[in-house]
Amino acid sequence: MDRVVVTGVGMVTSIGTGREEFWPSLLDGRSNVGPVESFDTRDYSVHNGAEVRNFDPERFVLKLDPYQVGRASQFAIAAARLALIDANIEIDRLDPHRVGVSMGTTSGEPREVERFDDNNVANTLEQVGSSFIRRYPCNLIAANVAREFGFAGINVVIPTACAAGNFAIAHAFEVLRSGRADLMLAGGSDSFSRITYAGFARLGAVAPEICQPFDRHRKGMIPGEGAAVLVLEPLSKARARGVRVYAEVSGYGLSCDGHHMTAGDGEGAARAMSQALHNAGIKPDEVSYISAHGTGTPTNDRLETIAVKRVFGERAARIPISSIKSMLGHTMGAASAIEAAACALATLHDQIPPTINFSERDSDCDLDYVPNLARDHRVHLAMNNAYAFGGNNASLIMKKCES
Repeated sequence: MDRVVVTGVGMVTSIGTGREEFWPSLLDGRSNVGPVESFDTRDYSVHNGAEVRNFDPERFVLKLDPYQVGRASQFAIAAARLALIDANIEIDRLDPHRVGVSMGTTSGEPREVERFDDNNVANTLEQVGSSFIRRYPCNLIAANVAREFGFAGINVVIPTACAAGNFAIAHAFEVLRSGRADLMLAGGSDSFSRITYAGFARLGAVAPEICQPFDRHRKGMIPGEGAAVLVLEPLSKARARGVRVYAEVSGYGLSCDGHHMTAGDGEGAARAMSQALHNAGIKPDEVSYISAHGTGTPTNDRLETIAVKRVFGERAARIPISSIKSMLGHTMGAASAIEAAACALATLHDQIPPTINFSERDSDCDLDYVPNLARDHRVHLAMNNAYAFGGNNASLIMKKCES
């Protein structure tokens, strides 16, 4: 089996679109969290979100009609185009049947459901039209990416909620290692919606102002939106093309708690991390950075800290851990894909993004969370953690590609 590497990254986030905007913003600790603009929140007790503002789909959706695909598909296509450009891919030189797309999502295209519901409430269902079925199903996110670029290989959407990006990358990794494709686009995409916002708000999980992962004063997560796509290909093909390699995807671990719909017990998260280490053939003391799920909710951050300690023991306190959700909010199914891109960049540049809004340590969260300022640090191995409703856990290992 050939080794699998990342040769391109593309992302759409509230703090920047594309690597050139995203990475400096991340290292600078920038945040665009602010009042929600896409719908009226006056009846909610919380009002802030991390929306992608001033996004122009016409810049990126060039073959399809950009307004005949949903917002999550627009994000996915934009991230894929940026990733392909970043990887120096000449699309017309590819065998389209050997290029696949693997995408994760939480909600698919929820804005389409909202439009349907608005028409239903207004007794104007006759206005829904056939465009609904062409825009709503979540499988269309990957299908639209393939249609935009003419790819005809394996095509799948994995809806494992907030761990979906890691699941999608793991699937693409296996496809490449089995020889069923020459190149895979893998990542996740989700758009901001009333459905998601209302759900988390009713759970009391949304912070009133900012996201403060692992901080004593944390009050919850901030809903966000966005997408990230990674270009994955066999190392031999990347070398033959003579392109830059960000990192090697060296393993992953997946588990399900089967414990509680919204709260894990830490055991499943620890099992996913341990499986990732075993799958990658590495020891716990080799990990040099952990990209945390780090939502900023009191329970999640405490349990994630417990899980890290279970896996890494005394060394847990010496591993830099950060949550970029403190800057760009929780982007649902896109979250771990964006975080995987950040891990690839951290591995290449030996820089770790910070956990911003950190003001006071919590006795339950007593590890090194890289508070407020980015850090220069040799990142030989990065672990990317993601945990989702239903107890879905996914950990991914990225390794510096030096040989």
